[in-house]
Amino acid sequence: MCISPTTNGGVQSRQLPDFLQTVNSKYVKLGYHYLIAHLLTLCLVPLMAIIVIEASQVDPDDIHQLWLQLQSNLVAVIIFSAMVVFGSTVYVMTRPRSVYLVDYSCYKAPSHLKVRYHQFMEHSKLIGDFDKSSLEFQRKILERSGLGVETYVPEAMNYVPPRISMAAARQEAEQVVFGALDDLFANANVKPKDIGILVVNCSLFNPTPSLSAMVVNKYKLRGNIRSFNLGGMGCSAGVIAVDLAKDMLQIHRNTYAVVVSTENITQNWYFGNKKSMLIPNCLFRVGGSAVLLSNKPMDRRRAKYKLVHVVRTHCGADDKAFRCVYQEQDDDGKTGVSLSKDLMAIAGGALKANITTLGPLVLPLSEQLLFFATLVAKKLFNAKVEPYIPDFKLAFDHFCIHAGGRAVIDELEKNLQLLPVHVEASRMTLHRFGNTSSSSIWYELAYIEAKGRMQKGNRVWQIAFGSGFKCNSAVWEVVESVKASPHSPWEDCIDRYPVEAVT
Repeated sequence: MCISPTTNGGVQSRQLPDFLQTVNSKYVKLGYHYLIAHLLTLCLVPLMAIIVIEASQVDPDDIHQLWLQLQSNLVAVIIFSAMVVFGSTVYVMTRPRSVYLVDYSCYKAPSHLKVRYHQFMEHSKLIGDFDKSSLEFQRKILERSGLGVETYVPEAMNYVPPRISMAAARQEAEQVVFGALDDLFANANVKPKDIGILVVNCSLFNPTPSLSAMVVNKYKLRGNIRSFNLGGMGCSAGVIAVDLAKDMLQIHRNTYAVVVSTENITQNWYFGNKKSMLIPNCLFRVGGSAVLLSNKPMDRRRAKYKLVHVVRTHCGADDKAFRCVYQEQDDDGKTGVSLSKDLMAIAGGALKANITTLGPLVLPLSEQLLFFATLVAKKLFNAKVEPYIPDFKLAFDHFCIHAGGRAVIDELEKNLQLLPVHVEASRMTLHRFGNTSSSSIWYELAYIEAKGRMQKGNRVWQIAFGSGFKCNSAVWEVVESVKASPHSPWEDCIDRYPVEAVT
């Protein structure tokens, strides 16, 4: 009971609140997570106390007797010590090598390639290949897509009619890839001759000589470089390329790997009236990234991130999934990329498969126990309980969700129960740069860095979706608190973000 004065000089009693009735389930859950997370420590504390008490009661005679016993069994002690040294050496030599992300860069196109809504629509009208229905459809997609007015289209698309050719497509590739690599080599202070592994991924443009050969020739990379060119894998190919580079770094010691991710728009713009094939015109924009990976232990001191996990899942068991995102010809023989109406449902299935594999690797024990308990209750006892959705916010501090479109980001925000701040980087990347395909997750990482949110020990989850249908994940851990690299794509506009996205 609490006594407080009243206006009439008397006293009145004021009951304390009933805390048992006001405890929020959120705090119960937090307490549960804390208990499980520190269960080992809580169990070890009494054990250590007992050991300390027992050790304090040992007298010098006991210690002397132990020493005499060791001397009498010298051969056994030597053999045991040799086995420990041998086992430790084998473990050190065969354990997976740590892969570090030293630095990365994202290409930023020149300002004259920016395309505003009215420019896009006026240009589409002047081309003369779209009927009124298609023009209206494109206008609605642009307004609802989440893209802003500062995204970039290729040089060839700024002419009427567009100058579509193999030469123009290669010019776009050179501008993007070389622009990203020039910044990377300058920022990371690494010579091209030091690169031992090169992986280039671009889905829709696969010329001869290849894009990887183009990079080798441009930067005069060494003759024994392990070079790979990945094509036809969609927007998730950036994570696939990282996984390939990681595997190569496990084989080849003391070297660097460069991963270049881009997409080519010039030869893949659709000039027809099929609605599903017009959507990519409105979403895809110019962009690319270059990432420097290392397996050198000495690079840990200057690295930004350490690669923790890569999980790749494929949901292409049926034709519907295979043809969810694919290149085709319409009835008039015009080619383009088609997006199926089943895209979101199939993407959801691919995501489910991915997080089922990733969950046990990253989720705290508390979340795994809750998931297992609900699974047992449902399967064994036939209980009517909703499937437990793990809280991935307990495993990750930052999320880089492929900026494929506003609907993709919305669905992942809802299904993973994320907060607006967790999808901010994805939304703002879509707004500022559009869908840059496999490189979008790196623009998002650069956004979080530019905002100063990357702290030592933070974990980052990159999630990418691609044709086939694939969902791939990469998990990174911040080695030291990270600042944005020079020439960051956000350096001249980060103060304007976040902006209110059109819904």
